[in-house]
Amino acid sequence: LQESMHAYAANVYTSVVEELMKEKQRKFIAVEQEFFRLWWDTVATDTHKQQVHQLLQEGRLEFVIGGQVMHDEAVTLIDDQILQLSEGHGFLYETFGVRPQFSWHVDPFGASATTPTLFALAGFNAHLISRIDYDLKADMQKNKKLQFVWQGSPSLSERQEIFTHVMDQYSYCTPSQLPFSNRSGFYWNGIPTFPDPPKDGIYPDMSLPVTDANLHLYAKTMVANIEERAAWFRTSDVLWPWGCDKQFFNASVQYSNMDLLLDYINKHSDEFGVTLQYATVGDYFKAVYSSVILTCIGSVQLLTEPFQAWTGFYTSRSTLKGIARRASSLLYAGESFFTQYVQTHPSGSVCKCKALKQLQSLRWAVSEVQHHDGITGTEAPKVKDMYLNNLIYGMFNVKKLMASIIFDMNNAQKNGEVYSSVYTKDSGIPDIDQYIVVYNPLAWNITTFVTISVSSLEMSVYDELGHPVPAQVQSSVESQSTYDLYILVAINGLSYRKYSVKPLPGKQAAFIARSVKYKRRDTTRADQQSHQLFPVVNSCYQVLFDQNTNLMHSITERETNQTVQVTQEFLEYHVNGNTTKGPISDNYLFAPNASAVPVSKAVGLEVVSGNLLTEIRQYFYSNITSQEYRYAVYTRMYKVPEGYDGKLLCHRIEQQYSVGPLEFNREAVLRTSTNLNTKQVLYTDNNGYQMQKRPFKAYVNNTVARNYYPMVQTAYIEDDTTRLMLLAERAHGVSSQGNGQVEVMLHRRLWNNLQWNLDNDLTLNDSSVVHPVIWLILGTKAATNTLYRTSGLALEHRPVVMFGALSGDKPKVPRQQQNSVHSSSVTLPPNLHLSTLSIPGWRYSSDHAEQVHSIHMGKQKQGDADFSRVLLRIRHLYEVGEDPVLSQPVVVDLKSLLKGLGSVMVVQERSLTGTWDVNTLKRWKWKTAQHPGKGFFNSTKASENYTVTVHPKEIRTFFVYFQSQ
Repeated sequence: LQESMHAYAANVYTSVVEELMKEKQRKFIAVEQEFFRLWWDTVATDTHKQQVHQLLQEGRLEFVIGGQVMHDEAVTLIDDQILQLSEGHGFLYETFGVRPQFSWHVDPFGASATTPTLFALAGFNAHLISRIDYDLKADMQKNKKLQFVWQGSPSLSERQEIFTHVMDQYSYCTPSQLPFSNRSGFYWNGIPTFPDPPKDGIYPDMSLPVTDANLHLYAKTMVANIEERAAWFRTSDVLWPWGCDKQFFNASVQYSNMDLLLDYINKHSDEFGVTLQYATVGDYFKAVYSSVILTCIGSVQLLTEPFQAWTGFYTSRSTLKGIARRASSLLYAGESFFTQYVQTHPSGSVCKCKALKQLQSLRWAVSEVQHHDGITGTEAPKVKDMYLNNLIYGMFNVKKLMASIIFDMNNAQKNGEVYSSVYTKDSGIPDIDQYIVVYNPLAWNITTFVTISVSSLEMSVYDELGHPVPAQVQSSVESQSTYDLYILVAINGLSYRKYSVKPLPGKQAAFIARSVKYKRRDTTRADQQSHQLFPVVNSCYQVLFDQNTNLMHSITERETNQTVQVTQEFLEYHVNGNTTKGPISDNYLFAPNASAVPVSKAVGLEVVSGNLLTEIRQYFYSNITSQEYRYAVYTRMYKVPEGYDGKLLCHRIEQQYSVGPLEFNREAVLRTSTNLNTKQVLYTDNNGYQMQKRPFKAYVNNTVARNYYPMVQTAYIEDDTTRLMLLAERAHGVSSQGNGQVEVMLHRRLWNNLQWNLDNDLTLNDSSVVHPVIWLILGTKAATNTLYRTSGLALEHRPVVMFGALSGDKPKVPRQQQNSVHSSSVTLPPNLHLSTLSIPGWRYSSDHAEQVHSIHMGKQKQGDADFSRVLLRIRHLYEVGEDPVLSQPVVVDLKSLLKGLGSVMVVQERSLTGTWDVNTLKRWKWKTAQHPGKGFFNSTKASENYTVTVHPKEIRTFFVYFQSQ
């Protein structure tokens, strides 16, 4: 980041602002806030800042999108997209009183149907994209259909549709070929050099300057390209993008050449048949709004080409994808934990300003990694390391904050316990009496297991009242010297429980699991006809394993007694890295040579079983004599004791994998094959928001890779009666390469000799071992419908575990009242998700006129953040008609919902990112064949008495103010 700021990014804003001030007709659009905020905070002078305010008021500088970054659309979660958008929008509104109304989503590798919904809810009037399926773009171009109204969600009314403009085949960069010169054109500042700008100001590849001698030739070249593009659109206004990646770092030379061209063409407009003007995206869309009639469409395809599919990045850098999601989940927990603390402990000793800075460090890190060259894994190793370092630093801060809040709240309760420390050690526990604090960040009551490492087999666990808690100890997969202690926890929504963990034997001690190791089996020689089956059973499933192969054989769903044959195997796609031998796989692309090859000829098996769970450990070896296993699967099934709500826990088969290190140019997949007649149709989620049907398509070239899709959170296959669902805690590529099959790409390790990749250090030599987790759910469509949304979020937002030590000689068993721990619980019905409960700290006024006035008068609020404003978002998880009960609208009484935090005094409904009062938000309504009249969409709003009706797939955003204590 700092290197980019030094090499070019800071110069973009400094030189553009200075050049815009010189000539009134010049304009510029700025997109990502991360670089702009760094410039604003560390480089911009007071004069620059005054000039930015003036340029924004005059409409000559325009912020489009306005998020921290231009986020990826394939492998990001909707809640993380909303976070990064809100981060940027909050800064822009607080600093300038501006609210972006147009997108410029030109560089993400493919387009998701979630994005139009997201931008519509944020108040945008139009959406602009570029990278979509090449065949689709060619067809749209030919038929003048590059502009349309996009209905991203089948459940939301037309209020959430948005006008969408697809860039033509030239995409978002100016074409640089000049027919009259072998030098490039239109990029007069050249390309930036790293790590330092050249001392003499002469950059590589500076375009041929405009002179009297070539002015007419330049103008003819430019006009010819404009006319070619005009033929692909229905309006007389043509958007001609001027610039590209890392451009305008020397805006003086850019604008001086551009001015000459524009002036010349306009003076000879009769000859050329066009007039030109500098414009922002907003200027262009305003011109189009008054003239065009459009068609409506429901979905746009992802990015593929005939010989290469941009489907590799769904899996690239799996470790980064996993840590980005863990960080997002910890931030989600930290935000609600801090919000409750501020409301319920107004005089607590934790410094609120410092706490907000700790949260902001993780907000920034989670926001920036959503970049389309971030979580995608399409960055150089040193950039990946920057993302990881920022995420880990932010996570450390938030864990520290949560621990200090626990410490303060428990000491404040003065209940006879003295805490010597609260710490957030991730594993390994000293042999002393200590306690764990387990926080449930979801607004549902949950029953689940948390796992901690202990150094002894004989352990006892007690709750706040001194009652024993069901627990199981077993040998650890990770370590020879420690054991895994599984503790059954039942925790109300947004609440925490405390458990003391003691190295005590006795009849109330944790159950000690027993382990049986089976002989390693040669799977190539196994008798296919005879099966020696043994069952692993809980209340929901019976899973059969075959002792001849040590592989899974079938799963029976016990309620319906439906049995599905299920086998799992690891395979690897061998891919090419040599450009002289054909298409290559790289960080972006997946180009397999042939079908995937099985990696293992022998499987070892260990079954660890106890009263609460059974873990089946399968080890996959290259052959029967190999010393080291190459892959492993750890499958867990839970048995829930009476008195606990075990519905979700019982209905999931948890799997954790160990994959790697891989050999070069191998892409590892887990293929699950069933006897379901799926007709090779796969369903995958768009950004954890909605499901999309993905029928298998045959292509002339590259059929395997072009049938890969992103699974951000969910994928499933089904026949007429039965569905097999997969839930993931990080993004993967997923495909159905055969009837009844679903395969998940878990890891990639590549090398290639493409010069561009070598120059940018994009070879994906990822030698790591990855440990992704997938939960399987099998059942009828109706049964899985009621389970998978809550289960997916339970996997995403697992409880946060913190550790502490008890000081004193013999600490008393805490006799705390049970209800005090749950006093601020927040609980929603299972079809609603509390997607945000936070204190953003924004200092802007909720009244737009007041906010604009205070900025105009130079009175932006400085000093302390606003801790009184609570940001609340509620999302309906179901589509219209998906489930007879869960798809119904839900009435929520916000005052009652939040009563544990205090007395709600004021609720204001806002746009998705918080910057608009929904009562004043009027989005453009575009003329379509279905709706020939234009106009404005008005938003729905909460009623006066704190109740709100949330309809299917809606995301509702509120500012909530509580009575001050």
